[in-house]
Amino acid sequence: MLDIKLIRENPDLVKDKLKLRNEDISVIDKILELDKNRLGVIHRSEGLKETRNKVSDEIAVMKKSKEDAAEKISEMKKVSDDIKELDEELRKYDDDIDVLMRFIPNLPHDSVPFGKSEKDNVEFKKWGDKKSFDFKVKDHVQLGKTLDILDFERGTKISGSGFPLYKGKGAQLERALINFMLDEQGKNGYREVMTPLLVSRTSMEAAEKIPKFEEDMYHFEKDDLYAIPTAEVSILNIHRDEILKQEELPIKYCGYTNCFRREAGSYGKDTKGFLRVHQFNKVELINFCQPEESYDQMENMLLHACGILEKLSLYYRVIELCTADIGFAASKCYDIEVWSYAEDKWLEASSVSNCTDFQSRRAMVRYKKILENNKTKTELVHILNGSGLATSRLMVSLLETNQTKDGNIIVPEVLRKYAGFDVI
Repeated sequence: MLDIKLIRENPDLVKDKLKLRNEDISVIDKILELDKNRLGVIHRSEGLKETRNKVSDEIAVMKKSKEDAAEKISEMKKVSDDIKELDEELRKYDDDIDVLMRFIPNLPHDSVPFGKSEKDNVEFKKWGDKKSFDFKVKDHVQLGKTLDILDFERGTKISGSGFPLYKGKGAQLERALINFMLDEQGKNGYREVMTPLLVSRTSMEAAEKIPKFEEDMYHFEKDDLYAIPTAEVSILNIHRDEILKQEELPIKYCGYTNCFRREAGSYGKDTKGFLRVHQFNKVELINFCQPEESYDQMENMLLHACGILEKLSLYYRVIELCTADIGFAASKCYDIEVWSYAEDKWLEASSVSNCTDFQSRRAMVRYKKILENNKTKTELVHILNGSGLATSRLMVSLLETNQTKDGNIIVPEVLRKYAGFDVI
């Protein structure tokens, strides 16, 4: 969430940044009005508390002198009741402001290209050569069915659409891909973690996933637990409510998990095979760092995600998202897209985002910044996340890229030691 002080002290800046994101800026005026009233309540409450403290001292002196303090005591009971009412009023203002603040996105960094829609995203980088086939390519669904490695029909029978079933060498290839990515990111300095798949409401709120995106989450009402949409949620909460040491930063984690998304707004979109699923596998990258280092760390994280695709020899590109398309919590975001030969289009396989202190403010992840003369100051860390990578659409590109004329799949060389076979 944003800092209320920033809105209070620089409302025009906040409004200008939100306009770049096509956001309704009237909410800022609502917050300012509520905040003004809130500060007024605090001022009145503090005045009454000061009066109560002063008169309480007078009452003590009167009692000591055997004087009748009943009238003052009665007055102070009324003052205490007024303070209690003001405290309740203050809590109401705090709650109202908090509700509004939770739906305001992060402010875009100055380097983010301006745009009114995803059509204004900028191609940042392209890698590899687009293959030419001397035969009609099959899509990943056809390949999976013919080779008996993917079974979307039975997955649908078991759980409903969007829940894939991997079989035989398909399951082994998926596992190989995950292990390969974890090993590579370990070499890049990320510490591997295995985190819970179900998290509390507090954890989901800390990651800024609810209330904004609550309808996209799978929720278990009886236990008030949520299935994670990404390991970002559970990894981020490792350091919730903690104060880290400056010398520990950056702290870099990678973790493989299943991810679950209801995709409530996906009606009418292409849902064939892996193109849009409710359950998928992903290796997530998370970086907790000092604010002044976060954009350099973001570029490194982008290289680490892209490095996976280059070792797999997959044709890909990087898109720098414009102001209207960056994610809710992000100040800057890159999407990494792989090419589908059967669909004849780019498919998003990863995104790398710098969320600055937007999530750490809610999660209260801080660090002791070392100042001159060994003094310290507690500040919020910056948090970055990136997919390193999601396997579903990556598998689409991998299968289609490496298919042969006779319908087999040549396993990329870097995966062979993990898979235990060269061809499917």
